[in-house]
Amino acid sequence: MKFRTAKYSLGQIVKHRKYPFRGVIFDIDPTFANTEEWWLSIPEEVRPTKEQPFYHLFAENAETEYIAYVSEQNLLPDETGKPVRHPQVAEVFERTRDGAYKIRPRGLN
Repeated sequence: MKFRTAKYSLGQIVKHRKYPFRGVIFDIDPTFANTEEWWLSIPEEVRPTKEQPFYHLFAENAETEYIAYVSEQNLLPDETGKPVRHPQVAEVFERTRDGAYKIRPRGLN
């Protein structure tokens, strides 16, 4: 299996290419790593390939916040500069003065 370098990085704000939601990346899988049931629930005509990075997002749309799992081909950078309101963002990230998200340092256990 060939791995590609991820185009986006942890803490980056992205938006979906087709659907009206955006979010902060909090994890990256080098290839598809969800269930086959989830995969098959995507309509075949829009189903992305499995051999690409997939991103876990603290996502939001106009109505709600949720966790999204999105293929790289379906993401674009979000350049609005607006913060993401998802409540879990503050647990994982700090927002820098320039509006970027940086992973919070964790203490040793």
